Amino acid sequence: MGSGMKTALIMEGGAMRGMFTCGVIDVLMKHGLSFDGAAGISAGAVFGCNFKSRQIGRPIRYNKRYCADPRYCSIRSLLKTGDLYGADFCYRELPDVLDLFDRRSFRENPLRFYVGATDVRSGKCVYHECRDGGEEDMKWFQASASMPMVSRPVSVGGYMLLDGGIADAVPYAYMEKLGYDRQVIILTQPKGYRKHPARFGPVLRMALRMHPAIAEAMMHRHEMYNRQMDEMDRREMSGQSLIIRPPEALRIGHTEKNPDELERVYQIGAAEAERRIGEIQRFLNGERTGA
Repeated sequence: MGSGMKTALIMEGGAMRGMFTCGVIDVLMKHGLSFDGAAGISAGAVFGCNFKSRQIGRPIRYNKRYCADPRYCSIRSLLKTGDLYGADFCYRELPDVLDLFDRRSFRENPLRFYVGATDVRSGKCVYHECRDGGEEDMKWFQASASMPMVSRPVSVGGYMLLDGGIADAVPYAYMEKLGYDRQVIILTQPKGYRKHPARFGPVLRMALRMHPAIAEAMMHRHEMYNRQMDEMDRREMSGQSLIIRPPEALRIGHTEKNPDELERVYQIGAAEAERRIGEIQRFLNGERTGA
């Protein structure tokens, strides 16, 4: 215990429920809170990377501006490119041209940032430390957020990868293995939420017949997720981790096109973080916080 503990910020995915996470991390940045490490899965990676680049307001800004743009996310993009979220637009044009991702700040911030994505061959989650926000890191962000059936697998680091949330919704165990034992964990579903088994199992297996390990992981995803949520509740009760989650279901579409809805969910996250900022600061300073 004590000063030897390493702190980590851990961010679950959840598509546009990730606007809640954006609201939380902006408030953490405004209050000058820092961590030794951070890990994001899916939306938690693509939005959470702005915590390391210290860009308050960036993800809510570009999402509101481009959420209805067919280049960003559309059936047209899916039909034309094989990706619902246009890869070239999201991972090149947006960060390089339209709303600059501050790679220098990302690189210079000592915070260590990890993303997880699911290996198509094994169905297991693999992790990568993003150090410079460059082309390879962008590929890992893309891989982590590439939802099966509406995205092509992403080739990077010797792997073919899809969405990290298939195999590891909340990468607390991975970070703990690296020694980050004091974790602030941002979830995007309210307390008590549990997943149901995948419907249309045979259809799912058929659609993913080229990737049987992914199909298998998808069939068991609810078990993995619900186990993790039970563990989140246990950690929250014992004060081992500090869990930030929405006070109620966010009720926002996976591919929400209404900027007002994105703003609404963002503000819920910001309000929740402001309400608990003192508690978060005490937790990071090594005090126990029991529920």
